[in-house]
Amino acid sequence: MCTDRLQRRRLQPMRCRTPGASTRLAATRKPSHSHAMKSSMTIGRTAAGQPAGPARRPTLSIEALAEGIRGRNRAVLAQAITLVESSHPAHQAKARALIQELMPDTGKARRVGITGVPGVGKSTTIDQLGMNLIAAGHRVAVLAVDPTSRRTGGSILGDKTRMQRLSQERDAFIRPSPTSGTLGGVARRTRETMALVEAAGFDVVIVETVGVGQSETAVAEMVDFFLVLLLAGGGDDLQGIKKGIIEIADMIAINKADGSNLRAATRAAAEYRGALNILTPSSPSWQPPVLTISGLSNLGLDDLWKRIEEHARIMTGNGELEARRRRQAVSWMREMLTDRLLETVRSAPALRDRLPEIEKAVAEGRLSPSVAVEEVLARLDIAGPPSKN
Repeated sequence: MCTDRLQRRRLQPMRCRTPGASTRLAATRKPSHSHAMKSSMTIGRTAAGQPAGPARRPTLSIEALAEGIRGRNRAVLAQAITLVESSHPAHQAKARALIQELMPDTGKARRVGITGVPGVGKSTTIDQLGMNLIAAGHRVAVLAVDPTSRRTGGSILGDKTRMQRLSQERDAFIRPSPTSGTLGGVARRTRETMALVEAAGFDVVIVETVGVGQSETAVAEMVDFFLVLLLAGGGDDLQGIKKGIIEIADMIAINKADGSNLRAATRAAAEYRGALNILTPSSPSWQPPVLTISGLSNLGLDDLWKRIEEHARIMTGNGELEARRRRQAVSWMREMLTDRLLETVRSAPALRDRLPEIEKAVAEGRLSPSVAVEEVLARLDIAGPPSKN
């Protein structure tokens, strides 16, 4: 009987009240107009985790995105960052236009890079430092570059979980960003994300790296101040990491300097001061200090931030900060140019079938890399560098 009525009155299936019927019906209803509008304001992903195409999931216009970011709308900011991180060509083009639109609103934040070996307490320190800065009236954005899961492509570490207090603050914005397998763990779109959060009014931007000894140089080239966190008694297996990064550090902080570890931390700080004294600093106007801190106990963090502000005053006064940012902008352009050129090579019709064969020949030792490059350029009708003979 219920079936007969449903067939006769297909527009009113709710008249038949069987257990679970309303639930099943609700799942098949068309979304309301307001729900459809809300869905169109987000950038979705398919079941496979790939960004949905613009025709299927339209986004806000560039003007609306820029207006929302300037108005400090967190949802719009998150959508814009997702747009920047997307690999879809249409999204990339829109992201470039958005960044250009927001350029006058960027560059006003203090940019701080923080790195250190795994287990040094980066997230705990950033969580406490961020809380201190918010209490002092700052707005803090943390761009935490996470390792990428090879299975899902997502972040592994989960910084919002590790920075529990800061993640609940309205004046804080934490964005875990999977590295997508890029060298050294630096996310490809970190610079663009930095520009977006600056345009949204965050006056302190902290970039936290994976800290495995490869990403430090890349991060140091996109921030104003580079802080290295170290532990006392790290062992000889970590000396290779330490040796390289102390040369590019603007400050070294020995973390977990509390309790029974205080004496060892103080001794380690003295050793690093001695090492820095025999190295040529990156700026003649700044000798990198070495501090002892405890992110967990909130010890030494006020002094740490005072040193960062002192560095900013000195570098702003002598023009080095402006020069540094100009170099960074050119470096940013060159990195993007390299990426785009590689994409162009891979997608070129003249190389679509031949490039895998060339790469295989190089891998098997049948073709030298230099000859392979010449063939690629020749197929693209691009002349190589002039001969010096």
